[in-house]
Amino acid sequence: MARFIDELQRTHDCGALRATDIDRESVLFGWVANRRDHGSIIFIDLRDRSGITQIVFDPDLSNEAHELAEAIRGEWVIGIRGKVRSRGEQFSKKEGKLVSASNPNLPTGDIEVMVLEATIFNKADTPPFPIEARADTREEVRLEYRYLDLRREPLQQALLMRHKINQATRNYLSEQGCLELETPFLCKYTPGGARNFLVPSRLHAGKFYALAESPQLFKQLFMVAGYERYFQIVRCFRDEDLRVDRQPEFTQIDVEMSFVNQDDIFKLIEGLIFSIWNAALGLDLHTLYPDGTFPRLPFDEAMQLYGNDKPDLRFNLPHVDLTELVIQHDGGGIPFFQSIAAKFKDGSYRRDMPSEIVKALVIPASVNLSRADADKLEQLAKSMGAGGLARAKVAADGTWVQSPLAKSVSPELRSAINHAVGASENDLLLFQFGRTSLVHTVMANLRVAIAKRMSLIPEVGHGDQWKFCWVIDPPLFEYDEDKKTWAAAHHAFTRPHDEHLDLIASDPGKVQCYRYDLVLNGFEIGGGSIRLHDPDVQARVFAALGLDQAQAQEKFGFLLRALRFGAPPHGGIALGLDRICMLLRGTESIRDVIAFPKTQKGTDLMSDAPTAVAADQLAELRIAVVQGST
Repeated sequence: MARFIDELQRTHDCGALRATDIDRESVLFGWVANRRDHGSIIFIDLRDRSGITQIVFDPDLSNEAHELAEAIRGEWVIGIRGKVRSRGEQFSKKEGKLVSASNPNLPTGDIEVMVLEATIFNKADTPPFPIEARADTREEVRLEYRYLDLRREPLQQALLMRHKINQATRNYLSEQGCLELETPFLCKYTPGGARNFLVPSRLHAGKFYALAESPQLFKQLFMVAGYERYFQIVRCFRDEDLRVDRQPEFTQIDVEMSFVNQDDIFKLIEGLIFSIWNAALGLDLHTLYPDGTFPRLPFDEAMQLYGNDKPDLRFNLPHVDLTELVIQHDGGGIPFFQSIAAKFKDGSYRRDMPSEIVKALVIPASVNLSRADADKLEQLAKSMGAGGLARAKVAADGTWVQSPLAKSVSPELRSAINHAVGASENDLLLFQFGRTSLVHTVMANLRVAIAKRMSLIPEVGHGDQWKFCWVIDPPLFEYDEDKKTWAAAHHAFTRPHDEHLDLIASDPGKVQCYRYDLVLNGFEIGGGSIRLHDPDVQARVFAALGLDQAQAQEKFGFLLRALRFGAPPHGGIALGLDRICMLLRGTESIRDVIAFPKTQKGTDLMSDAPTAVAADQLAELRIAVVQGST
């Protein structure tokens, strides 16, 4: 082996050679992806991260190399020196003539390398699954042998894309005057937000660090310190229940700037997104957004039309809020509607903070939804906690058929609903009513399910559509029905709209703030806010949340203290890098774009983490483990 690497340096990657390299000598290193023994001649597909080159062992050219190739098997690591030649032509029995032997599916398909000299760097056990692009193997097995899974082309391309995104991010934000600065992973636990992972301190028995769920407080301190423009591609940690777009440790592109307003943040991030898409896909988003900006959607409108604050705008299918209409008609003869209408007879219904609502969604007649399909939608609604899914088909004369609602609904309410939703003959109306949060959740998911049934969007991926929008002007406070108190909808340091300052004490539900989310195809890929740096307004916000000065100091003391030392107006945002990669790759889960992810149960099948800790380690940390189920 000493001759290779020491004397014979690699001249090309396995995906680099082309027809222009014919007759050139080349040294290649890589893994055996495929081996074909054609009697006297052995063909091997040699693979590295850049691609595959076909190499040929011919005993007439080098008997020693050919003898070595007879022993070589899949995934062995080898090195070769050889001469590049054209694949030429071969006789096709099917066509009865000579045809090109090139492989059009490979960038290197026009050439092959005739081996003059070879070495084996390392042998390999037979892999537990084929190392190929298709992943028919169970994910659990692939995660257990992740280092083998990472040899597959889709995962290599995903990590290559992450590299390009990281480079584009650093280049763009540096050009915009942002400094890449680091913040601590080990920090103080602060209440609110996601559940933290706790880390015991050996030097301070009985005390714990928290793993930072984000650099939020520290990046604000950079603004207080006068650094003005900061960014970081940072690891974050949240002890949350997992799903396809969530991991316990994840990466975000974190940004904070001083002396800016919301429009300044949007301009910077829109430019970053354009740079990322160009680097990752070679796509100039100016073809979709000529003025370089994304549309803006008020939070209230998003909730009213789509039932959530991260709507998929690749298709229409809006919801229609019928609550006020139902109240006006005293429920229109429908018992469920009447119970809601009765609660607001006194005129107490408020669109900005309804406790219960009625919503409808129209499935066009062209969808031709069968009874069985409608039953599946009802099962979906029930799986999300709904009692059922009321529905009605619209007849030619506007009456409702195939519905238990048809017998009880008043003609006046039925006509008003048909008009409000724009119903036509044979359209199917779906209704949800009850607790606002549940109705929104059910209707939002039904909307997406119907869009997939109508082939308006693919089951997985973006379908070559990139529908960005900023969701803006959400409420600063949300009402906790159980505790009968107000809570911060995001965090307590978000700046309210100036015109709403007087409402903080008198009517918190109407206070809107400068918080914003960047949404793409139904996924929130970023979120942030303009921060609240005014001590007087901050005190009023705390008061609305029921926090006195002592409680505020206990929870946020070091940040409040810092804000008293000349804090500039500032704001920022964090973009989810893993989620962006998932959307760019069109994959089903962020596990497909993370090198070493955890399972949905938060375990690492490769290293067997988490594991039990030895008793002496626990004793050193002065920690006792309580056995038993939770």
